[in-house]
Order: sequence, then structure tokens, then C-alpha cells
Amino acid sequence: MESVGSPALWALFTLFVAGLLALDLGVFHRRAHAIQPREALGWSVFWITLALGFNVLVWVWFGPQRGMEFFAGYLIEKALSVDNIFVFVVLLSYFQVPAAYQHRLLFWGIVGAIVFRILFILAGAALLRAFHPVVYIFGGLLVLTGIRLLRSPHRPEPGRNPVIRLARRIIPVADAYAGGAFTLLVGGRRVATPLLLALLAVETTDIVFAVDSIPAIFAVTSDPFIVYTSNIFAILGLRALYFLLAGVLDRFHYLKVGLSLVLVFVGLKMLASDVLSVPIGASLAVIAVLIGGSVAASLLRPVPEPVAPPPGTEPL
Repeated sequence: MESVGSPALWALFTLFVAGLLALDLGVFHRRAHAIQPREALGWSVFWITLALGFNVLVWVWFGPQRGMEFFAGYLIEKALSVDNIFVFVVLLSYFQVPAAYQHRLLFWGIVGAIVFRILFILAGAALLRAFHPVVYIFGGLLVLTGIRLLRSPHRPEPGRNPVIRLARRIIPVADAYAGGAFTLLVGGRRVATPLLLALLAVETTDIVFAVDSIPAIFAVTSDPFIVYTSNIFAILGLRALYFLLAGVLDRFHYLKVGLSLVLVFVGLKMLASDVLSVPIGASLAVIAVLIGGSVAASLLRPVPEPVAPPPGTEPL
């Protein structure tokens, strides 16, 4: 299928996203503050509503096929972004990022993620057009990633991140945070704050996640514009989702199983694409069932609370 995204449409959408980000940081979050769950819920509803509104426009302008492709891509990326949140919790805890500066950190992390996603999407689309067997590489990568996630969930070790280790060697780092600044002057010399190291960790982590999520969306649509817009809308809501779910992620203990099965499903779909065409409606139904089922299973079968030993029986 030919892409529905003309250069003008790409430019307009990118300007629209840039305007949203400018309003976000320059108006609504101009003053650093800790994001409370109620505020995070409001922003989550806003970003999801905006994405679904755009989905309606895609459906009206380009037809039901493209509309369902956008929704499937958005649903995949939204679900995978929850795995990002698991990692963000570890990273922000490791760097002891004050609550008031976490939104600023994640804001610039999202800006960097958008830039990298654009590059990855354009490169992936070009590869698929120029060399069709790449679809098998993407499919195999997704299957292996899904199996790996199912067997041994990824737990980041920020202290072993090669980018962070290199940055510590070549950039002087201050001992403490300096408001929301990424750098500051100390004795006439520019040095990094721990917030800059945390940002580098967030950016490098997102690059790793992009390797999984971009091929996954190409499994449900070959249109780069649909891949781009669905991906970006999911990323825009990532910060609000982090502040909303960071404290309750342990309740969704089966979600990684659902995400693993989604990656395996879309990977197999890509591997079999030349001999079996799975309708987008069927793909969307499978993805929704796997994600919704894992969330429902987590809520219906919560992790048992650890039982405290009776008084006087504690180990010495």
C-alpha cells in the first residue's frame, strides 16, 4: 500500500507535536513541581483522548483500514510503554531524582525519543522497501525479544550502562542536583549535574526499546506515516502514565506475559507474511485480548501479601 503521509502532512503533524510540547513545558509545567496522581490522571485522559480523536480523523480521511492500523499500532506502543515505566522507576530511583524535577527529565527524554523514533521509522521503512527479507529479520527479532522478556524480564543496571560510564570519565559531574539544571558552572568550569546522567540513561534505554517497538508496529501496518503518528501519540502520554502507574506497577504482574505474547504474535505474523495474510481486524482483536487479558488476570489474581512471622519467631 502507498503511504497516506505526504511531506506536507509529515511537517504539519511534527509542528503540531512541537506546539504541544512547547505548551506542556512552557505553560502548564513552567514551574517545577512533583506530579500528583490526580494531575497525572488528567493528563493521561487528555493524551489518550487526543490520540483517539486523531484516530477518528485517520479513519475519516484515509478509510477504515488505515484507522484500524493506527489503533493497533497505538495499542501496541501504549502497552510496550508500560515496560518503559518499569525501567524508568529503576533509573529515577538509582539517580535519586527529586520528584520536582522528574517531569522535566522525562520531558526532554521524550523529545529525544521522538527524534530517535523518526530516524528509526524512516530507516526501517527504507529497508523494508529496498530489501524485503528484512521483514524476516524484524520478525525473528520480535519473537526472540518476546521469549526473552517472558523468561527473564529485563532489569536495567544503570551503573553498568556504557554511555553513563563513558560520560562519568569525560565529563566532570557535580555531587548534587542544582534545581532542574543539566549543567552548571563551578569555578568557571562547566560541569554536569546528576540530572544529565539520568537523562542519558533514559535516552539510551529508549533506543533499546525502539528496536522492539518500531518493528512491532511495522507488523500491523507498512505505512510509515501511520507508524510515526501512532508511535508519537503513545510516547506523548508516557510521562503522565509514568506518574500515574509508577506506584502501582507491581499489581500488574502478568502484564509482561501479555507483552511477551504480543511481541511473539506480531513477530510470527511478520515471518509468515508472504504465505499468510492476517486481517488487521483479527490482529487488533488478538492484541487487545492479550493485553486486556493480562491486565484482568493481574487484577483477579493479585500477588499475595507477604505474611509477617509471628512475634518471637524472627530469625536471629
